[in-house]
Parts: sequence; C-alpha cells; structure tokens
Amino acid sequence: MDLKILGSSSKGNCYLLDNGSEALVIECGIALKKVKKAVDFDITRITGALISHEHGDHAKYVQSFARAWIPIYTSPGTAKEIRKKYNTKSNVLTPGEQTDIGNFKVIAFKTEHDAAEPVGFLVNHEEIGTMLFATDTYYLKYRFSGLNNILLECNYDLPILDQNIQEGKLPSFLRDRVIKSHMSYTTCKETLQANDLTRVNNIVLIHLSGNNSDPDKFKKGIEKATSKKVTIAKENIRINFNKTPF
Repeated sequence: MDLKILGSSSKGNCYLLDNGSEALVIECGIALKKVKKAVDFDITRITGALISHEHGDHAKYVQSFARAWIPIYTSPGTAKEIRKKYNTKSNVLTPGEQTDIGNFKVIAFKTEHDAAEPVGFLVNHEEIGTMLFATDTYYLKYRFSGLNNILLECNYDLPILDQNIQEGKLPSFLRDRVIKSHMSYTTCKETLQANDLTRVNNIVLIHLSGNNSDPDKFKKGIEKATSKKVTIAKENIRINFNKTPF
C-alpha cells in the first residue's frame, strides 16, 4: 500500500492510501482532478473520502468528490457544516465506533480545533496495519497501542512563531488562534513519546506552517525522540505504508 501526499498545508490537504485496486482519500482540500491523476483516472477504486473538519483547506472540494460518486465520511457535527457550507451530504462516523469502508476499517476520535466537531482517524487495513491520522488539533487526549504508521500534525515551533510576531511578520492576534488550534513541535514530540511506537514503521509529519516551522529541526528532533523513520509531508511524494517495512 502506498501513501500518496497530494497536499499538506494551509493551501490544501489531501492524502491517498492506494494499493492499485482500492484507495481511501483523507481530506478533500485539493481539486478532484489531482486525485484522479493519482489513481490513474480510475476513481472507481476509491472506496470513500474521510474529512476531519469543515475548514476549506480540508473540505473545499467535497462537492466535486460527492458528484463523482465518492462517498464522504465525517463526524455528525462536521456533516451538518458540510451540508450547510458546501451543500453536500455525508455519511456519519460516530466517534468511537468502527465503520467499514471497503476493506478499510475506520474509527473516528475527537480532536481539539476551532471547528464544529473535528476528528482524527484510526484506519486499519490488512496491508498497512493500524494507522493514526490527526491534524489541526493542539492536543490529543487519547493514547493508542498497536500502531504501524502515523500521520501527525507538527504545525509550528513556538519560538519561531513568537519571533515572527515580534518582528511584525505576523499579527499578534494570530498567536492565540494558532496555539489553541494546531499542534506544536513540542506537543507533537510529547504525543509520539506517550504512545506505543514498538511496531511503527513510518511517522509522517503533516500540515507544517509555511512561516512558523523548521522542517529540518522537526525531522531530526522527532527521529531522535522516537528512533523511527520520519518523513516531512510534501506535495507529490509517495511512501510505502505497508504493515511491515519489507
């Protein structure tokens, strides 16, 4: 199974799990035409699309996905907002309950963000094992065991954010919004260390801020803290996401 990163920033987010016969989309924040290209224009193998919350960089193109007969899945609160904001119906994922989407087994869990009912996802498939996906959350109150692959937000570094504000590169009012809605490098590192990483093959750091992050520092720091392979999410990269590294 491959993880294809089609977008991972405030400009648009979209991730694709694809083994050539079935695929699962996570986030609809980029144009459908890019997703079509990523699956060699065979969208019939896309079993569904998960959406973490209703903000545009994660859900802007949800209507075009739905019109292409790709089922949309999200939390009850986000489903209401998507129907109101994008005039699109969604299938409801009740947090804590498993939903089968093709051969993908999905459990949504609550996250901490300034949205209606934001969620992260545990995704299980025989090829990838169990994958954790969490973005746009300043904290994760849950701990997970038996993980094989992780996509986790590492949005900003507080010293860089404060320096940018001090130098007038960012308005000061943004500081509170950022720290109460996105995961910092320090919190990302602590979150990973608090979880069972014994069987983890990949850690992918997603949704880095364009102004307030340091990709090299983040990669080296998380590698040192976890002793795991760490990748910084960038557009159009592909990662082997199998259950084992072989």
